Amino acid sequence: MKPATSHIILNNQKITPEVIAEQISKPDLPEWEKELYLFLNEWFSDSDFILAQTSGSTGEPKPIELPKSVMQKSAERTIEYFGLQKNDRFLLSLPCRYIAGKMMVVRAIVGQMNLITVDPATDFDFLEHEIFGFGAMVPNQVFKLLGQPSEIEKLQNIRNLLVGGSAISSALESQISQLTSRVVITYGMTETASHIAIRELSGIRKSDFYRCLPGVSVSLGETDCLQIHHPEFVEPIQTNDLAELQSDTSFRILGRADSVIISGGIKYSPESLEKKLEPIINERFVISSFPDKKLGEKLVLVIEGKPFVTKHLEEKIKELFTTFERPKVIYFLEHFPTTISGKIKRKDVKQLIRGN
Repeated sequence: MKPATSHIILNNQKITPEVIAEQISKPDLPEWEKELYLFLNEWFSDSDFILAQTSGSTGEPKPIELPKSVMQKSAERTIEYFGLQKNDRFLLSLPCRYIAGKMMVVRAIVGQMNLITVDPATDFDFLEHEIFGFGAMVPNQVFKLLGQPSEIEKLQNIRNLLVGGSAISSALESQISQLTSRVVITYGMTETASHIAIRELSGIRKSDFYRCLPGVSVSLGETDCLQIHHPEFVEPIQTNDLAELQSDTSFRILGRADSVIISGGIKYSPESLEKKLEPIINERFVISSFPDKKLGEKLVLVIEGKPFVTKHLEEKIKELFTTFERPKVIYFLEHFPTTISGKIKRKDVKQLIRGN
């Protein structure tokens, strides 16, 4: 598939394949910039595919060939959903080694936008004086900005902001809900060329449910896991996410099927239990399980960091949970194993507390 255009407007300048090749050859180019130009070189090549890598949240990351046609259609759906216009200023503050960063570039090319690029490790000070029509961040970037009251106005200088890559805490979602700009969290995967659905986090559209992009619909499979009906794929895409449908284009994610813990014959979703704990634990944590002769598996709480006295925490947990829901033991791990995109590897955490 030949791209619709053979150039991109990058930082207010028209960038052609010749300029891209010149940039790649520079030995002192920062890694994040090199990744950007390598992707641009790949996009403008004669190949019909882009080499992408899955996140590794359900197993080892693996490379896949993603059709450029699927990526272009995904970009068009996002542009339509947000009502974006030619020459809008796009902010790229994500690395292009992942699908989220790649798709920001593709949207800018397809929509003929002006893509402004910054180091993903930026402190975003420039947002004080600049306005963008569209941008994307991971939760940690948003968290750092909202951690300082003086920084909130900066974030609102991005008219439409996508947040994705991992789940966000209830506390962070509450902060985002107070913003006057439009902030959404995305649902999707590498295989679908980034997001297929959007959940509004701020303003009058705020919702607990994801809304599918134009042309996409969903259903539930036999295990109550979400199936995605995607216009670019013949067969439905079966996910491992337990879901509740509001309609065939609106849904809520309840947790992952492979995370479900059966204790005493009752199924528990760790994600649902963790939501209850978020207001009382500052550190990163997960609900996991440990073998138990009576229950089969007993629920346990695993906290990242150095051990501390848990008496007060245990009292709070008793107030929040029924006897059966309550974690029976609290473990500490110095560092949680994570995927390359920062998601906690639950199976690895379970193995570590079991001493495997």
